[in-house]
Amino acid sequence: MNKYIVIDGGVSSPKGFLSSGIHSGVKKSGKNDLSLVYSEVPAYSWAMFTTNKACAAPVTLSKSHIQDQNIQAIVINSGNANACTGQKGLSDAYEMATVTASALNIAPQNVIVSSTGLIGLPLEMDKIKSGINKAVSALSVNGSEEAAKGIITTDAHLKTIAVQVTIDNKVVTIGGMAKGSRMIHPQMATMLSIITTDANIDKAYLKYLLNDTTEKTYNMISIDGDTSTNDMVAVMANGKACNNELNANHSEVQSFANAFAFVNEYLAKSIVADGEGATKFIEVQVVNSNTLASAKLAAKSILTSNLVKTSLFGEESNWGRILCSIGYSGAQFDMDKLEISLVGDNKETIKIVENGQSTVFCKESAKKLLKERNITILVDFKTGSQNSIAWGCDLSHNYVKINSSHIS
Repeated sequence: MNKYIVIDGGVSSPKGFLSSGIHSGVKKSGKNDLSLVYSEVPAYSWAMFTTNKACAAPVTLSKSHIQDQNIQAIVINSGNANACTGQKGLSDAYEMATVTASALNIAPQNVIVSSTGLIGLPLEMDKIKSGINKAVSALSVNGSEEAAKGIITTDAHLKTIAVQVTIDNKVVTIGGMAKGSRMIHPQMATMLSIITTDANIDKAYLKYLLNDTTEKTYNMISIDGDTSTNDMVAVMANGKACNNELNANHSEVQSFANAFAFVNEYLAKSIVADGEGATKFIEVQVVNSNTLASAKLAAKSILTSNLVKTSLFGEESNWGRILCSIGYSGAQFDMDKLEISLVGDNKETIKIVENGQSTVFCKESAKKLLKERNITILVDFKTGSQNSIAWGCDLSHNYVKINSSHIS
């Protein structure tokens, strides 16, 4: 039973957090392009970053600053990724941290920096620096929505969430915001996710929790198979809820872990649901595998197959494409036991593969099911007890149209 409740809000919902989002002038549209998240006290923190070796300057800087695990501010600009910009880019990222730190009267190493947008262009630092000071002045407990607006690029929808859970008779709040709608692939993607909480939590356990949750959420989504230069998921915990310190042995730690997992899964799924040109939200469940590794390999392979994705866009029950993607995934399975089913919004289930071969199913019923927005592909290996779940979307004409017009 879930013991957390969803509330209105986002990153500044937990006690002791403020946030803001403003227009600095980087985006010519006049929309918000710079966001700030600030904790009134140093917060235990951890972050995970892109595995792309062509990582952006802010990633390099933030990897260094997060090692201290005491972060008080996160500054994010959109409209320019500050990626592939050489030594100047590194200097600019550091200057973003120092300007933020000076305005907040904190140490530069207690600031992490993120950028998102076009690759290869130098930052307009005059606009960024004046924007940071403007964002500091705008900090508010009610700034979550404006902050969420300031980090998006091609997103069609804001991605923000807050939940509360009671720990040691204290109300603990977790807030979050994210961005991302393309270049999304396991091992993160062109996505940013910022999680805040007022929980009092052990540093080592916070690090474990973020690593474990990221592996089960952000690393289990895919839109187009591209991993970006700027990906980051970060968490800040400032202890303002005054609960007894959460660690692996705390009697109520699972309640917090469940709430934390919900926040991150919600944000990860919101990214996929906002996939550029997407018409379908696809959930893949691989169950009863001998190993977790095989279940994950199969789930990811189905989601990243362009042939599967285009079939789903065309609302065709092409079971052979699904089976083929499992076959080359590297997963270990018994072909003679394999089952595949399609599940619709109303839980209607159509088995399309049994014992590794096509079933006699009604193509018209399958076509009708595939017209729904939310579709689950259920794969049963029937060889073990390990399960995995992943999320993705279809590949439409509109995705190609949208991305053919981007210069970076």
